[in-house]
Amino acid sequence: MPSEGGHQATSGQEHQVTLEQLKAAPKVLLHDHLDGGLRPSTIIELADELGYQDLPENEPETLVEWMTQGANRKDLKLYLETFAHTVAVMQTSASIERVARECAQDLAADGVVYAEVRFAPELHCQRGLRLDDTIEAVLAGFAAGSANTNLTIRAICSAMRDATNSLAVAQTAVRWRDQGVVAFDIAGVEDGYPPDEHIRAFQYCQRENFHITVHAGEAYGPRSIWKAVQYCGSERLGHGIRIVEDIVYRPDGSPQLSRLAHFLRDRRIPLEICPTSNVNTGVFASIAEHPIDQLINLGFRVTVNTDNRLMSGVSMSSELAALAEAFGYGWARLRWLTVNAMKSSFLPFDERLEIIERIIKPHYAPLESVTVS
Repeated sequence: MPSEGGHQATSGQEHQVTLEQLKAAPKVLLHDHLDGGLRPSTIIELADELGYQDLPENEPETLVEWMTQGANRKDLKLYLETFAHTVAVMQTSASIERVARECAQDLAADGVVYAEVRFAPELHCQRGLRLDDTIEAVLAGFAAGSANTNLTIRAICSAMRDATNSLAVAQTAVRWRDQGVVAFDIAGVEDGYPPDEHIRAFQYCQRENFHITVHAGEAYGPRSIWKAVQYCGSERLGHGIRIVEDIVYRPDGSPQLSRLAHFLRDRRIPLEICPTSNVNTGVFASIAEHPIDQLINLGFRVTVNTDNRLMSGVSMSSELAALAEAFGYGWARLRWLTVNAMKSSFLPFDERLEIIERIIKPHYAPLESVTVS
């Protein structure tokens, strides 16, 4: 399948892909939750500092095991329950800043060169912080953690779709747009909380020329995607994977796309796909059965993401390695996915182009020239 630049992005195993090489390769991450990526040791230390006594485990190894087992219960609502503990230890400026700093450090160590990490400011106000305080702490942590690395990191502010203050969150996000907040999102339980219930927040962002991405098409089907795009003006789709439910195959094997699927593909609306997370929440049974390869071959703007690194036990490197193993992706395809993500970022165009030309392409070139022995 030719890529958007006309380059043939092959998926055969013509180039060897190892996890260690992937860790060194530049990667781009567009869908990652700050409260889903804490270091387990940090959770335990912050719980002690803040007097939080409800952790299910008090040793890093057993806490990781509890978190990942909880995430693998094949249900989004159950998957989200694990966040009660991470959010509980992120209720002061100092704790939030520490988590954000370590997030940036961990992403940089994994070879991520650009990341947009989202969080819900309203969830971190239980001990008196204001929305602005939480954003200030996150951005300070990102700046400290990415200093002297190749990582450029930005924040996305999410409102909770089962709450009622999305407009206030959007307004606060826009106030911080020049300091590192690049977009507005809604997150949380999707089924029963359609995105158009937050239409005032989305309309505000549109009037302010502010970027929008929406969690849609994860736990609910194409109608959620349609509302996110056509009612809310979403420029990207958080997950969006259930658009496959609007694609059928004729008896001769040719695909028949719905009008919505055509619209997404024709408009090049990026899908922020999180394969392992989709398996954890029961959307698909395994990586091998995940339809990401189907969407790539149909020409959708596909990006690969982690969603929640702690709960799903993943990194960007491991996520790409899993796809390489399941679908035989070589370096050309992995480079194509990385460039796709960078093109789809909410950085200004010239800054996107600089990262593609200065970092991504030069670092992938020697990898693509290494053939299997």
